[in-house]
Amino acid sequence: MGYWIFVGLVLLVIVLAVVVPRHRLKRALERPFPEEWVAILEQNIGIYKNLPMELRLQLRQMIKQFLHQKHFSGAGGLEITDEIRVTIAAEACMLLLHRKTGIYPALRYIVVYPAAFVVDRPDIGSGGTVRHGRKGLLGESWSNGKVILAWDHVLSGSSNFADGQNVVLHEFAHQLDSESGSTNGAPVLVGENCLRTWASTMSEEFEELQREAWKGKRSLMDHYGATNPAEFFAVATETFFEQPRQMKKHHRELFEVLERYYRIDPGAWLD
Repeated sequence: MGYWIFVGLVLLVIVLAVVVPRHRLKRALERPFPEEWVAILEQNIGIYKNLPMELRLQLRQMIKQFLHQKHFSGAGGLEITDEIRVTIAAEACMLLLHRKTGIYPALRYIVVYPAAFVVDRPDIGSGGTVRHGRKGLLGESWSNGKVILAWDHVLSGSSNFADGQNVVLHEFAHQLDSESGSTNGAPVLVGENCLRTWASTMSEEFEELQREAWKGKRSLMDHYGATNPAEFFAVATETFFEQPRQMKKHHRELFEVLERYYRIDPGAWLD
């Protein structure tokens, strides 16, 4: 009798852990996309009206899943609204369009500040000396399932989808990067040739950006991308989505590598 009670408890745990969440997600995805959310997309996402209807519908489904599975919380006195949730979800999900992938499966929490937030960070100087200082940040991506964002910069980045500056694209590129097990500028890639091409192209472009940053030369990509390979991937992602034609013209190999990874050409949205 004790054995069958144990088996029953195990089955109950499986149902509660697997079947119920799937059923709830299915119900969430079957609900109509609220017209109020469409208005938010049209007002806050500068490129949304340029997307083909196929991509708009795909994006809406992803937004519904994102909002069903992720928990938003405000910090610094900010109250979370549908505008905040939908705007962030939309930009994050743009990185997943046309890709057979989960909706950031490791991500659980999005913390949103009203503006740039201050954190304590150690600074390692020459000789290994460590100094602690306070830094103002616009966003952070953590490997423990959390993204932190400054709402004013989220909004400015989503509204102006052409300046190459987008904190949501940047931080969620880090989330994609971390899916490989290490945030090192190499997300999950398929195929040996893809890996070789990625490593070669990204390394060359990263070193070129480092040289430009060192010399103080203007470049298409933000010099912050010269910090390390992880930041380069995030900055390159911002540029790929917001300034695709300029990247294709001046950094064609990099554009093609990112186009194969993201399976989309954002330049087509500009017509």
